Amino acid sequence: MIGFVLRRLLQLPFILLAIYTIAFALVWVVPGNPFDAAEGRRPPPEMQEAMRAQYRLDDPVGFYLDYLGKASGVSWALGRADRPFDLGPSLAHPDWTVNSIIADGVPVSLSIGLAAIAIAVAVGTIAGLVGALRPGSLADAATQLVAVIGISVPSFVTGAVLLVVFAAKLGWAPIGGWSGLRSMVLPACALSLPFAAYVARLMRSSMIEQMSADYVRTARAKGLDRRGAAMRHAFRNAFLPVLSYLGPATAFAVTGSFVVERVFAVPGIGQHFVAAVLSKDITLLLGTVLVFGTAVVLMNLAVDVLYAWVDPRIQVTG
Repeated sequence: MIGFVLRRLLQLPFILLAIYTIAFALVWVVPGNPFDAAEGRRPPPEMQEAMRAQYRLDDPVGFYLDYLGKASGVSWALGRADRPFDLGPSLAHPDWTVNSIIADGVPVSLSIGLAAIAIAVAVGTIAGLVGALRPGSLADAATQLVAVIGISVPSFVTGAVLLVVFAAKLGWAPIGGWSGLRSMVLPACALSLPFAAYVARLMRSSMIEQMSADYVRTARAKGLDRRGAAMRHAFRNAFLPVLSYLGPATAFAVTGSFVVERVFAVPGIGQHFVAAVLSKDITLLLGTVLVFGTAVVLMNLAVDVLYAWVDPRIQVTG
């Protein structure tokens, strides 16, 4: 197990290099530059020229290598940078560094994303078990209908409905901004709905498959009722497809809640990423992509390790 984890961690720099290279190519070919904002928000002309020269904005190869060296920590190790993993300043907002923007936004996005996944796992697992233990029943039909709705309805529609009903009408939550737990509930619920729908469908189909397996029939023959056999024997194996889905789902929920954050005016990293796309803030875009990529790779690694813990028959190799 330790050897497997070490091998995967050694692969991480090469995966991130590929992500960085693709992201850099896409960002560089997009028309525009970070200095095309409204006149009142542009840096002075002399600052623009200084930034172009300092960060080699007219030299794609030079910028690529220079930014890669600072972001990876290689420049710091060679004594060419003041600190490791320096993602540079925001070109659209010279007074801010990308590191500080990400440090401010990630805890907010992390809180919302993890809360959304917790809600999705709880609701989706229960709904999937209800449907699997009583297939063809009214409860099964109801859970499948809710799952289809959850997958089909965009998060921004769900978020807008929750915002109008529970914030504007009932006043149970703030309409926007970030003030802790009360501000987290509605965005997390809106973000969790499609994940809960997928978990419910995966759990239902996997549990139905496991309930027809030989080991469950043997347990039933020994006197266990259907519910007891499901929870004591089938559940653990049935949860494996859900666990596999939770790796990328958690990474997406933590780092990809862009629309939900915009709807609820939450100052997460998604807000900054959208603003960076609109202003072509190259350094902020690349820094955010690298953080997102690292999160996705580490989440997938965690899922592979959890696989072996949930089912010892699975060998983690390669």
